[in-house]
Amino acid sequence: MTATAPPFGPPPSVPAIRRPLAAAGLLAALLGVVFGLLLAVAGPASAHAALTGSDPQDGAVVATAPKQVTLTFSEQVAVGKGSIRILDPNGKRADTEAAPLDLHSGSTVKYGVALHTGLPDGTYTVAWQAVSADSHPVSGAFTFSIGAPSKTTVALPDSEAGGGLVGTLYGIARYAAYAGFVVLAGGAAFVLACWQRGAGARPLQRLVVRGWMTLTAATLAMLLLRNPYTGSGKLADAFDLDGLQAVLDTKPGAALVSRLLLLGASALFIAVLFGAYAKREDEQEKKDLTFGLAAGGAVIAAGIAGTWALAEHASTGIQPGIAMPVDVLHLLAVATWLGGLAALLVALYRTPDVTPDAVRRFSRIAFCSVLVVVATGIYQSWRQLGSWSALTDTGYGQLLLVKVGLVAVLVGVASFSRRWTGRLAAGGGSGSGAVATAETKTETKTKTTEAGAEAAAEAEAGAVPAPLSGDSTSQDPARAAQLARQKAAVATAEKKRARDADPDRSGLRRSVLAEVGVAVALLAVTTILTSTEPGRTEEEAARASNAAAAPAASGPVNLTLPFDTGGKNGKGTVRMDIDPGRTGTNALHLWIEDAKGKAMDVPEVKLALTLKSKDIGPLPVVPVRLTEGHWTSSGLQIPMAGDWTVAATVRTSDIDQTTVDKNVKIG
Repeated sequence: MTATAPPFGPPPSVPAIRRPLAAAGLLAALLGVVFGLLLAVAGPASAHAALTGSDPQDGAVVATAPKQVTLTFSEQVAVGKGSIRILDPNGKRADTEAAPLDLHSGSTVKYGVALHTGLPDGTYTVAWQAVSADSHPVSGAFTFSIGAPSKTTVALPDSEAGGGLVGTLYGIARYAAYAGFVVLAGGAAFVLACWQRGAGARPLQRLVVRGWMTLTAATLAMLLLRNPYTGSGKLADAFDLDGLQAVLDTKPGAALVSRLLLLGASALFIAVLFGAYAKREDEQEKKDLTFGLAAGGAVIAAGIAGTWALAEHASTGIQPGIAMPVDVLHLLAVATWLGGLAALLVALYRTPDVTPDAVRRFSRIAFCSVLVVVATGIYQSWRQLGSWSALTDTGYGQLLLVKVGLVAVLVGVASFSRRWTGRLAAGGGSGSGAVATAETKTETKTKTTEAGAEAAAEAEAGAVPAPLSGDSTSQDPARAAQLARQKAAVATAEKKRARDADPDRSGLRRSVLAEVGVAVALLAVTTILTSTEPGRTEEEAARASNAAAAPAASGPVNLTLPFDTGGKNGKGTVRMDIDPGRTGTNALHLWIEDAKGKAMDVPEVKLALTLKSKDIGPLPVVPVRLTEGHWTSSGLQIPMAGDWTVAATVRTSDIDQTTVDKNVKIG
């Protein structure tokens, strides 16, 4: 339950909202659980590092085989031997199968693989797989051709890295880890900060312990699944010791091991909280122990939250030094809010002794937690989106809008909880008198039962002679003691029913139940959000891809190059048309005219194209004479877009020759 602004006007009457709120609470809880499960087992979203460029480019046609193939990524990735494979048209390896070369330059993340010499013409497939800096696997494939495209290419699997059964199990484990941390940290915080007597309540103890067990089991599962999740995708590889050793050498593996060590420390914290602390009676000693547990618990919780920040979104991208502590603060605030909400729900349903003061304290703490969540969430959103357009045009932005909507719904439901909290604290409501009367009667019955039990015990010991009557209980002390225990249990049950009949407490329970239902869905969306490519990265990758693929010129390229070979009749002009003037196959038409503009035949004309920025070329072109002064070539290959240098060599006699060139942008 969260603390929102004080409501205006008097609280709603019980008959007006009791039934609708009950139905809404149950429906929200059911939808939250279903929605959470559906999202938890959803397939992996697009990854976080993106391929922003390659040489040769996707679909390019090069005249000669390159010495190596290079790939450029939007952020740091981890690659190993076999991460980048080049397959020839028959599916055989065309690369040297060595580890990729690190070609980083400044902020540019680039890797390359060397190719064999003497590769035949045809279409080659580049298949790559890596792990992005935020721990998520990325993969992809593209093709390029040498000489001319071949009719057959290699068929690659459709499944992406991190998919399949292993990806589903890993996603479930990630969701369980978040849920376990929220329950563990939030439940312990609720006990220490809101209701210290709850340390002795068995339902709260079970809640926190189950949170610890869930987080521990999920962390172990993620550690075992990490190798197949980022590699082969085969579930059997989860028990590959060599693969596990490789995982331990990575940043995500180190984070998971650190989390397990911190969970060992948290087990000791739980033992003290529900052991010595729950039994402590001295006020000063309990106060000192509360401070110690709060300080130690905060350090452990921050450490566990840091294992996410060190290995996921916050550790990469812009401003990681600020983003990581902000992410830790965000996770702690979410755990305090939602985990405390779960603890309050358990306390309201399973421990009727929870006091209104405890509810009010949690309301204030939850309000502060919401402020922290909003502030840190705004920073994280700016960092991951980068622009307003990414909020609606990217998958990350759309999920973020869903998350914001769920938070708004959660805060709205919390306003009802605050009203019920005010009524419960004030002792108002139509059921208060009835509850008080019922509790008085219950206490009277309890005292009578206790007196009967004492009389039965004395009769059994012979201190008081059993009365001579036909009552079997007077003659059988064991039977009397048994009846006394049964009556005491009945009295306790009546007392619980009397408290449950309080409309204020019942209304609060239903509204908190609705909050928990929405919180389950919110946690599921958050889990998927951390597995989705940030909007900033997605837009940067799209811009880079569009810049590489977009044609730089529309329509045919027309060139005019004056020349002078220095001999007799050595002056003239070369006119050239390259159609369509884009990457791929082009048709070339070339005309040579003399100084008067008439068609001019020459013994020889040759062309060469060079892309200096990519160190490609010169690519030779020998046109064929069509008619007087007109040459043509129908198979001119432009491998990629860029600023090309077109050089024309014209020979007008056996000894008179010149080369003229001109730069032109060809898309």
